[in-house]
Amino acid sequence: MRLTVYLAGEIHTSWREEVKQKAAALKLPIDFVGPMEDHDRSDNIGEEILGKQPDAIFKDAAASSFNNLRTEILMKKADLVIALFGEQYKQWNTAMDASAAVAYGKPLILIRSEQHHHPLKELSRKAHATVENVDQAVKALKYIFE
Repeated sequence: MRLTVYLAGEIHTSWREEVKQKAAALKLPIDFVGPMEDHDRSDNIGEEILGKQPDAIFKDAAASSFNNLRTEILMKKADLVIALFGEQYKQWNTAMDASAAVAYGKPLILIRSEQHHHPLKELSRKAHATVENVDQAVKALKYIFE
C-alpha cells in the first residue's frame, strides 16, 4: 500500500525535504505533494495564465484562484495531510490548509512547537495527531505501516 501525503505549511524553509528524506530512509511507501514551492511562480501564476492584471489586488486574486485550485485537487487526492506551523513566517496559509483538511475529512498531523500550544489549541483538537517536530511526524507515518 502506498500513501499520498500533502505537506501543508510555509514554503520558505526546507522542512518538506527533511520529511521526504527521513521517510525515504525508512523506506516508507509514500508519495508527497504540496503547494507550489516556487514563491515567485505562485505569486505570478494568475498573470501567467490570464495575462497582465490591472493592479496588485487583481494579480493576487488571479494567482490565489489557481493556487487554491491546485491545493484543493492535490489535498483531496491525498490520504493524509501534515501541516507545519513554523516559527519564522506568518502561518495564514498553513491555518487555511489545515482547516481545509479537517473540512475535507482528511486525517491531519499538526506540527507545532510547544509555544504555539495556546494559539493552536482548537486546531490541535481537530487534528488526528499533534506533534512538536518533523521527527515525531515521521514516526507517526512509520507507525501507519507497522
